[in-house]
Amino acid sequence: MSAPHRLLLVDDETDFIAALAERLELRGYGTLTADTGQQALDLLAHEAVDVVVIDMMMPGLSGLQTLERIRQTWPSLPVLLLSGNANQTDADEVLRHGKTAVLVKPVELKVLLEALHTLTT
Repeated sequence: MSAPHRLLLVDDETDFIAALAERLELRGYGTLTADTGQQALDLLAHEAVDVVVIDMMMPGLSGLQTLERIRQTWPSLPVLLLSGNANQTDADEVLRHGKTAVLVKPVELKVLLEALHTLTT
C-alpha cells in the first residue's frame, strides 16, 4: 500500500473545508487548508502536496484563476475542482489545464476519493 497523499483543500466555506479535511484525515490523508486562492498559492510555494482540491466559486481568485496560476509554476500537479454549478463549458475549460478533474457539489465522499485516486495514479 502506498503512503497516504497530502492534499491542499481550498474553499472560502471554512466549515465545509474543515469537515472535509477531518473526513479525509480519518482515511489517512494529510491535509492543508486555505480559504482563498492566493493563500493556496502561498502555501504551495512552501509546502509539498500531491493534489489540490479547489472550489470553483471563491471571492478574489476564482478556482479557475487559481488553477491557471498553479499551472504556471507546478504544471503537473493534479488539481480537482469542486463546483456547485458546473456546466460543460466549465468542465471543458478545466480539462485543458492538464491533470485536472471537476466534481459537482455536494459530492459524496466515495466519489471524491475515487477522483483523488484517479488523479494520483
